[in-house]
Amino acid sequence: MRIKHFLIGLFVLVCSCDFIKKSVDGTPIARVNENYLYQEDIEDILAEGISKEDSTLLVQNFINKWATQQLFVDGAKLNLSEEKQEAFNKLVVQYKNDLYSKAYIEALVKRSIDTTVPLNEAQQYYEANKEVFKLNEELLKFRYVHIDENIINYDDIRTRFKRYNDKDKKLLDSISIQFKSYSFNDSIWIKLSHVIRKIPAVNSENKNQLLKKSNFVQLKDSLGVYLMQINDVLVRNDTAPLEYVKPTIDQIVINKRKLELIKELEKDITKDAIKNKQFEIYN
Repeated sequence: MRIKHFLIGLFVLVCSCDFIKKSVDGTPIARVNENYLYQEDIEDILAEGISKEDSTLLVQNFINKWATQQLFVDGAKLNLSEEKQEAFNKLVVQYKNDLYSKAYIEALVKRSIDTTVPLNEAQQYYEANKEVFKLNEELLKFRYVHIDENIINYDDIRTRFKRYNDKDKKLLDSISIQFKSYSFNDSIWIKLSHVIRKIPAVNSENKNQLLKKSNFVQLKDSLGVYLMQINDVLVRNDTAPLEYVKPTIDQIVINKRKLELIKELEKDITKDAIKNKQFEIYN
């Protein structure tokens, strides 16, 4: 990681110095030894609408930073051996080539990759790698409603919430404006930790009530009553259900496609270059 950061800094440093040296026909605003900083080199750093005081400070900071970098480069050229400088130059060139190549490959991949993962393909990967998808926390499917205990139709709401047939669903949805909060989407898996954060009445002492399948839970807090119906539960080390891990599987499959596509691109670009006489190896 340190080497990578060093190469990035060295690449930026050398490239910025090389860029500034090229502007030999402009108006110089600073000099370090034989290297000049020109007016056009600082134009991009000045945003529209910035005050005169801020722009002056910004330019001064830029000049000071440029001078410091240039002095370090000049100092390095004087104190480092030619072999060391040549080695650094090769690293910079290699890093530059890697940047260009990576950007080009990513553009080609983005244009060509199929990011749709059919359910049957995800299912195949899931079945072949089930041991990887072990849960490290509890999941549950549940619905809840937070209401005022003194609401006029409390008993009716409680009954309908527990029974929850089609007619009950429609009625509860139609009067949901009366609820402090609610979630009736009990077909998706939710982390227990998320439920604890969302519902203040759930704590370390009573959370186990939520880990019993087909359990109805009623908890009170200072603002009202939480009615909760637990439909299904999965505990730690259970195999995560496909619908829960499918986004992860999708990403794994897509990344695998990317690697395969990159290999094909590398083969094709070399093959085409040879065919078009852009690439030759001399014996």
